[in-house]
Amino acid sequence: MKIRSVKFNNKRKDFEVRASGKKYAFPYVKASPSPTSDDQVTRVYVDKELGREGFTFELQSGKTGTVHVEQVLEYNRDPSYLRDLMLYKLTVEAQRRIAESPLSKREIIRRLGTSATQLYRLLDQTNYQKSLDQLVSLLQLLECDVDLVVRASPRNVGKLLRHLSVKQRRLTTPIKWVT
Repeated sequence: MKIRSVKFNNKRKDFEVRASGKKYAFPYVKASPSPTSDDQVTRVYVDKELGREGFTFELQSGKTGTVHVEQVLEYNRDPSYLRDLMLYKLTVEAQRRIAESPLSKREIIRRLGTSATQLYRLLDQTNYQKSLDQLVSLLQLLECDVDLVVRASPRNVGKLLRHLSVKQRRLTTPIKWVT
């Protein structure tokens, strides 16, 4: 994903990043080196050396820092980025399992009821056009159990607890969060 533009706001203490038609905020505290009120951002630009996939900022002290677009997407929990990340992780796991499997690729293709080309597309970690179902089918064929776990984000735990009244908090059993 290419960054179209980036602006800084020392008052709000964040960068405003425009990429693929959307605006994303990225707070100073997530950047390294982290700008402070004594050492503010003086200049920011989309870095062409990173193929427009990141931006560089300069501080009053002369220090510079770089932020990649993936850091911005991860911070903002962009749904398409998170989907692609999940597909990538499952694909890498499928590649690893196929390498360890005693089954030949021809046997895997036969059992999936697909073509060799389709199997190689499934195993290509740069291909994001595949579906989650296809990968789950492949992993189950390789004798893997795939569990999808849905849980509250750690940053939402505080919000959930703030909305409970004091009485409700006392009556509520301790919540065990899976991390």
